[in-house]
Amino acid sequence: MDRIGSRFARYEPRRHAGALMFGLVSGLDRKNCWTIAEHRGQATPDGLQHLLGRAQWDADAVRDDLRGYVADHLGVPGAVLVVDETGDVKKGSHSVGVQRQYTGTAGRIENSQVAVFLAYAAPRGHALIDRALYLPRSWVDDPGRCAAAGVPDTVGFATKPQLATAMITAALAAGVPAAWVAGDEVYGADPQLRRAVRAAGLGYVLQVAADRRVPTGARAIRVHTLARMMPEHAWQNRAAGAGSKGERLYSWAWIDLHGEDPGEAGLHHLLIRRNDNTGELAYLRCYTPQPVSLTALVRVAGQRWRIEEAFQTGKGLTGLDQHQVRRWRSWHRWTTLAMLAHAFLAVTTAAERESDPSPAGLIDLTVNELRRLIDALLLGAALTAASLLRWSHWRRRHQARARHSHYQQRENQ
Repeated sequence: MDRIGSRFARYEPRRHAGALMFGLVSGLDRKNCWTIAEHRGQATPDGLQHLLGRAQWDADAVRDDLRGYVADHLGVPGAVLVVDETGDVKKGSHSVGVQRQYTGTAGRIENSQVAVFLAYAAPRGHALIDRALYLPRSWVDDPGRCAAAGVPDTVGFATKPQLATAMITAALAAGVPAAWVAGDEVYGADPQLRRAVRAAGLGYVLQVAADRRVPTGARAIRVHTLARMMPEHAWQNRAAGAGSKGERLYSWAWIDLHGEDPGEAGLHHLLIRRNDNTGELAYLRCYTPQPVSLTALVRVAGQRWRIEEAFQTGKGLTGLDQHQVRRWRSWHRWTTLAMLAHAFLAVTTAAERESDPSPAGLIDLTVNELRRLIDALLLGAALTAASLLRWSHWRRRHQARARHSHYQQRENQ
């Protein structure tokens, strides 16, 4: 709060921002303005709702503070910037950006809201440092719908790779130390993203689909064809990092590729990962400004899972997907503060691991365990019978008004 306090011109929204983040790191099962206000001992959720919807403060400026906070505490020159998207399934049609689209959260096409995130992955820890809500063409082509959801006139259509490229560029311009970019097939397939990363002097390890063609000395060949041409002695066993059940061991092979642009420096490779238990293959386009080892590329490939971990803990611990807001401004404000709360847990966990190493017989302190300790030792709600009953009456009164409104709408149809 000291870091972001100057972003709020008035005391009230600054106080409510602190209350919201206290609630986000608490042990509440569901985190929204109602539950957090009750947990924090406030009489109504009006202050938190005002913070998200109408108060004067800049969520992008707080995002900049978040990015700097993570870089200051976790930053190293060899870190990896990881891009990926995640979706929130929605029931209605009014939440900004919602439409029927594929979301990995559900694993199928659903009525959902999708956003692209940028994570910072370093040896000490990892955290989300930027976000961009994906606005489908169906929204961009409907100015009235955008205006109703508070979408600024300056916002146009951008693909997910374009959103990711903008976030990577902004992070590097802000001085975030990094050497690599990693991402899945959505981002590996985009030549403009790859070109932007090369121009910035970073390397990348980006997954591509099996039918993608890559430039070789002979001709452009599909990557699955190259995999079939690999002799067995070309495969080498390497660990892509530690998982919950031990080292993630795969067999890997790599092939030199030609560059994408004439006269460019650096080295291009196709990296192929094989699961020796299932035989499943994954293909990754790689670029490095300087020669590196296979082990180095495998290490970067293994960092892509960090953003999946950040989504899991961000949603499970700090309510990243529990916002219950519909408008552009409110989505960005809730998401930014949830990311900041999650980054606080990641940074504090890293500091505790270094200052108080785990004795033999204990695993290292985790973000989940730290959040439990903070909630139990510092955030225990001091609720009285009167406050519980007051909130029960408030909820029931609000629900009665909503039901009456629904009945009236039905009668008028």
